[in-house]
Amino acid sequence: MKKLITFEGIEGSGKSTQIKLVAEYLIEKNVELLITQEPSGTDIGRKIGGILFNREHYYMCAETEIFLFCAARAQHVREMIMPALKQNKVVLCDRFSDATYAYQGAGRGLDQEFIKLINDYSSMLLKPDLTLLFDLPVEIGLKRATERNNLLKEPSSTDRFERENMDFHRRIREGYLNILKNEPDRFRLIDASRDVDTIQKEVRRHIIDFINL
Repeated sequence: MKKLITFEGIEGSGKSTQIKLVAEYLIEKNVELLITQEPSGTDIGRKIGGILFNREHYYMCAETEIFLFCAARAQHVREMIMPALKQNKVVLCDRFSDATYAYQGAGRGLDQEFIKLINDYSSMLLKPDLTLLFDLPVEIGLKRATERNNLLKEPSSTDRFERENMDFHRRIREGYLNILKNEPDRFRLIDASRDVDTIQKEVRRHIIDFINL
């Protein structure tokens, strides 16, 4: 059975909410799961994430950024994902290597072959079996992200990616859609502009069909 299912999308696309909801549903159905995320899926990854998302690090160069993400991925794959797959668990992962191609490739302009080289090594050539891409207009996504951040006790914790300009986020969205065009069989495109319950029904349907539940 194919096992690694990733959730991707721009800021404010609702993917993190959807992964939690579908995980609760699958647990009720007695599906053995690992629910995880990048770059914060391990203790080491959380420390790396603290560097990556700190808005005071606005001067971080794109090369440093990608090496940090891939360092977190190397630990994540070896410590968490591969052991779970060997135990025949379904792995639900909030972001994986597609995010690197979208953010550091399309967003930052790094060379795709350069990304492939370090990502393949970091990920042990592991690729998702199914990817749900939550797509919506950038303006809506950033509005949602801003509203969410306004509820935080520490608004200063807003991560530096959400504070990037609109063109950066438009390039990311286009980057994701280009990946989908190149690998249509792996992806399911989900209209993330709809309400949470409607989206969740579609998410469940895709995953149920995929794992033959």
